[in-house]
Amino acid sequence: MNKSNSSEEKELPLYKETEVRVPIHLKITLTIREAAEYSNIGINKIDSMLKQPNCPFVLYVGTRKLVKRKEFEEYIRRELII
Repeated sequence: MNKSNSSEEKELPLYKETEVRVPIHLKITLTIREAAEYSNIGINKIDSMLKQPNCPFVLYVGTRKLVKRKEFEEYIRRELII
């Protein structure tokens, strides 16, 4: 039996990838959950708003819906009733 030479077979240290978290107020787009947390509007309400024709703050990435943060903020400032 041939044992491996330990100097040839060194294990690389395992590094845990650091997750970069961008604050919500700095993001360009938000998930529906983030938009709900940011605005204190319910997830279902935001989802129904995104389904409206010509919604000014929806961005489709494939079938995934994202919220354009600045347009969403402007919309909320402008509207009296949602």
